[in-house]
Amino acid sequence: MNQYLLQRCIAPVVVALSLAGCSVNPVTGESQLSLIPENQELSMGAEQYTPTQQTQGGQFYLDPELTLYVREVGQKLAEVSDRPDLPYEFVVLNSSTPNAWALPGGKIAINRGLLTKFDDEAQLASVLGHEIVHAAARHSVQRMQQGMLISAGVAGLGFALSDNEWAGVLMGGAAIGAQLALAQYSQSDELESDYYGILYMKKAGYDPTAAVELQQLFLELSEGRDSSFIQGMFATHPPSAKRVQRNRELVDEIGAGGYRGEDVYKRKLATLRKLQPAYDAHDEARKLASEDNMDAALKKINEAIRLAPDEAMFYTLRGRIYKEQEKLQQASDDFDKAVSLYPEMFVYRIYNGLNALELKNLDKARTNLERANQVVPTSIAYLRLGDIAARQNRRDEAIAYYTKVAEAGGDIAKEAQQKLQALRN
Repeated sequence: MNQYLLQRCIAPVVVALSLAGCSVNPVTGESQLSLIPENQELSMGAEQYTPTQQTQGGQFYLDPELTLYVREVGQKLAEVSDRPDLPYEFVVLNSSTPNAWALPGGKIAINRGLLTKFDDEAQLASVLGHEIVHAAARHSVQRMQQGMLISAGVAGLGFALSDNEWAGVLMGGAAIGAQLALAQYSQSDELESDYYGILYMKKAGYDPTAAVELQQLFLELSEGRDSSFIQGMFATHPPSAKRVQRNRELVDEIGAGGYRGEDVYKRKLATLRKLQPAYDAHDEARKLASEDNMDAALKKINEAIRLAPDEAMFYTLRGRIYKEQEKLQQASDDFDKAVSLYPEMFVYRIYNGLNALELKNLDKARTNLERANQVVPTSIAYLRLGDIAARQNRRDEAIAYYTKVAEAGGDIAKEAQQKLQALRN
């Protein structure tokens, strides 16, 4: 270990955090700062995997065979990685945004919106291999450590996430997990994941040329300012000409050729591609609703429901549109339908609970908001649970809820502080 690294690992950290130390990067073999031991790394990933999935759209459950396929491809690469013993998991998320991410401990997700951009299994393998390196090389953990050194515990009470109106009120571990999933990787981390991801592809029998093809495509899309990718992959995995060139040089060195799996990939994606018009209609309906064109949005979301009547997301959006039109009972029916189709999804429970509260159905509201908080705690759910407790003359419980929200910051916290003061007076 060189003198600079030794000083970096010991001097500042001993003062700030007594558990600090240095370790060897499991992938590169280089020494690196280590504040978080492996057992904590694994527990963090396991605890935050489900909440983070839900803040990014939840699971794509209409085609479970697709998720099984992604897992199979991911496990092939994980087995040849430098940390094959990690408890890897792979899931497909129900989001049109093209993106993929990895949490500590090998907890990996890929959005359906990215899967539709691939031509074959080798391209899928290139992205999964890249994410496996992020997990194996502890890149997420390193980013957490950097944040801890700057301000310990700062991620605990919430932050802004794109395309999720509840994002600013996430609390606790869900906020940390989502922050990791959406944080931008450094150029060195990206180059490292490109390099070893390509080596993993080669070891697993895939044609590494697919990785170069995708990087070239991503670079062209970034230059063309493709909005969907800017919100997804490019926000977390910035492309560059340097990456394309280095990847091309590596493939030239190790040799192109290997499995592509175009026919298999086409078969595995058939259901998703068949459903794509429904998701396109949903996305258009959401855009129209954001522009306050509710009649047109309602027409579009009805089209989506006709094409995919078992998609909970669609009923949730229609329920929100009905709520904007002050049709609370119709909204209630749609929120109930969404919850019945995907009862674990926190945001569907929140909508259902808030709508029930407006209908003065306090017991239904309480049940849904409590269930939502069991999966992803949010300030808005705690605040309204405080309101329900206050209305039902459970004063101590209301105070406990308001106190928790008052610590979160923002307008919701101000409302909680006011109600807390009123209860105590």
